[in-house]
Amino acid sequence: MLDKRFILDNPELVQQNCDARGLRADVARFVLLETQCRALQQEIEELSRQSNLVSKSIGQAKDATQRQARMDEGRQLRESKEAKQAELDRIAAEAGAIYRSLPNMTHPESPRGGEDASREIRRGATQVAPMRFPVLDHVQLGQQHDLIDFEGGARIAGHGFYFLRNEAALLELALQQYAVELLVKEGFTLAVTPDLARGEILAGIGYIPRGPETQIYTVENFDLNLVATAEITLGGLYAGQTIDADDLPIKLCGISHCFRTEAGAAGRASRGLYRVHQFTKVEMFAFTLPDESEDMHNYFCDLECQIFDGLGIPYRVLDIATGDLGGPAYRKFDLEAWMPGRGDGGEYGEVTSASNCTDYQARRLNIRYKVKGEKGTHFVHTLNGTAVAVSRALIAILENCQQPDCSIIIPEVLRKWVGKERIGCSTDDE
Repeated sequence: MLDKRFILDNPELVQQNCDARGLRADVARFVLLETQCRALQQEIEELSRQSNLVSKSIGQAKDATQRQARMDEGRQLRESKEAKQAELDRIAAEAGAIYRSLPNMTHPESPRGGEDASREIRRGATQVAPMRFPVLDHVQLGQQHDLIDFEGGARIAGHGFYFLRNEAALLELALQQYAVELLVKEGFTLAVTPDLARGEILAGIGYIPRGPETQIYTVENFDLNLVATAEITLGGLYAGQTIDADDLPIKLCGISHCFRTEAGAAGRASRGLYRVHQFTKVEMFAFTLPDESEDMHNYFCDLECQIFDGLGIPYRVLDIATGDLGGPAYRKFDLEAWMPGRGDGGEYGEVTSASNCTDYQARRLNIRYKVKGEKGTHFVHTLNGTAVAVSRALIAILENCQQPDCSIIIPEVLRKWVGKERIGCSTDDE
């Protein structure tokens, strides 16, 4: 969430930011309500002061008549205070709803506009090359090589679930090992995170635990939710904590299952593994000093590019436009891999994202840092980035590495974990 003082001092700027993100928000209404709240709070405090004075004076009354008069005055003051408190609670609830809905501010270089306004800022080391043979998508390749069982997944858990089989299961494990090996060398602390989190943690990160627009699975009769990403658990790890500035930055990488309802997702672009209800992901997360978050954001993007350059997958990186930013993100970079079997003749599809959330999540989760020798504390900045989302990485690998004979070349960086160079070629099946 934003600093309330910043909103009160810059209401027009905050409203412009909401408008640029395509979000309906009445910032002027929030300012009015917040001003009323502060005035009411002062009135309540004054009524409390008067009531205490009257209460103390009762014992000093000269006679029963004076004592009764002061008791009546005290009752009236208490009733007035209770009425003011009820009014304050009502106004504060409305103001709080507006406040929690306001998105983060936006980096000045982020493109303004809707999804189509996102700007390409770089391309990968591997270029898109024409395939001079009939291209199969990952669903067809999975069927041909017995790699993905969508029908079995649907029988077990419904549409959007699946079994990875044979080399696809090995590729999932290999992708995790590949990403983790790189990140540990880069100084990240590795964690396997819980698959469940409390509602307050999800809300602090910026996810909607319940409601008609949620993408989150909730556990009935418990304040628990299946996580949509390890960003939730890694980000919530220091909720309510104060970190020594000398210990920053903290770089974490987490392995987790991710669960998403994907409500409304349909169409050929969502075919197969692209939008599923469960997948495995290796996530990067960092807590930094405020003046270090922009460099960390670029570093996260560089690591994502390094991972997909190593896999030999063509990709582009987009600077995401304001209308397509999530609420917590100050700026976001998406890496989109080329998927030859997607759409009509191939399309780019998002495989990773990296976001600088500045102090937006830290305010909601109350994560602070303290500088030695200085009074007070300050909010940290938080950042998140996808190292590998396995389901979408598999799409890119299967479709880009397919050969004219329908075999699939395994990226060299993964072969030591998969144990072979090619899927579907008997001469290479050691």
